[in-house]
Amino acid sequence: MAQDASSGNQPLRVGVVGLGWAGQQHMNRYAQRPEVQLVGIAGLEEEQRAELAQRYEVPLAVADWQELIARGELDAVSVATPTFLHAPVAIAALEAGAHVLTEKPMARTSIEADAMVAAARSAGRVLQVAFNYRYRGDISALGEQVAEGVLGRVYHARAWWLRRAGIPTLGSWFTNREMAGGGPLIDLGVHVLDATLQLMGRPEVAAVSALTHAELGQRGLGGAKSQKQTVGSAYEVEDLAVVLLRMTNGSSLALEASWATHRPQGDELAITLYGTEAGADLKIVDYAPQTTVRIYKRAPDGTEDVELPGRPGTGHTGVVDSFLDAVADPSGWPQHDGSAAAELTRVIEACYLSADLNREVQLAELSQENSPGAAR
Repeated sequence: MAQDASSGNQPLRVGVVGLGWAGQQHMNRYAQRPEVQLVGIAGLEEEQRAELAQRYEVPLAVADWQELIARGELDAVSVATPTFLHAPVAIAALEAGAHVLTEKPMARTSIEADAMVAAARSAGRVLQVAFNYRYRGDISALGEQVAEGVLGRVYHARAWWLRRAGIPTLGSWFTNREMAGGGPLIDLGVHVLDATLQLMGRPEVAAVSALTHAELGQRGLGGAKSQKQTVGSAYEVEDLAVVLLRMTNGSSLALEASWATHRPQGDELAITLYGTEAGADLKIVDYAPQTTVRIYKRAPDGTEDVELPGRPGTGHTGVVDSFLDAVADPSGWPQHDGSAAAELTRVIEACYLSADLNREVQLAELSQENSPGAAR
């Protein structure tokens, strides 16, 4: 299936599970790629499913993702479902011989993530996770500065994604521990963690110390006005997470992620790097497509400081293109097994365990015996 399609002799037959915003980003890009045939979609929303099937001329539109995998004869599957379904959908697709691109977070726990990696390796297929912030132009520009040695050795970073009132949907799967795996740390923090570690050269995380707070959501406060809220449902996750990560190379990262805090209006994602030769920062407010990257060099009076103008990024277009590039090169499939994303899942899990135990947690401590499990 996928091997024949990747050779260019036949179109790559793709299915998308999940009909929300993320799933539609995948559909949009697949529809633009001439070597791809979007042959199936799956999702519970009947009217939306019918509209999307008509828009993209999809021959197979079903409610049940298992039916899509069984009937679709798929070479690749995008998974854009609630988090608790990422592992079962991805593993079933991989076992059926399809390559998989799944939305973040990869999974609720390291056990689930490791099972996904094992399925990819067993099937000999590509497994990638959609970290679309890697493909922002400003973050890429900062990465180029780091790679060129402008900052020297990056020894500390600060990063955050903070909201004033942005709990996605009070009372939905987002605020259910079993279904979501956690709150803003696993939802927003994993984006910032991935991007910042990428900028730091992917150092290995040795230990984490974390605190989580649930002060607003449990009182029915902090819900996003654009989302319908379910009054009276339990709020089981954090509003705010604060983490200090120590790396094996001696560097450090201070990370914050919140859905709801008493702060200025809007979403704010920021990254600051401290290097031996220079520092740098960027701040993205309310999903602005471009922002300025500032480089702070050694002159005490700031005369050497530099501003890099914003430039466009590729977002989910870049995510899907990267996935399709990986699928098109069978020799590289073993390198795209999802293991790097699984390590991020392990770090997030360690953060929640640290908050539960009220102490620092070494990454080496995590095992199936002491994992906090899917209930986190």
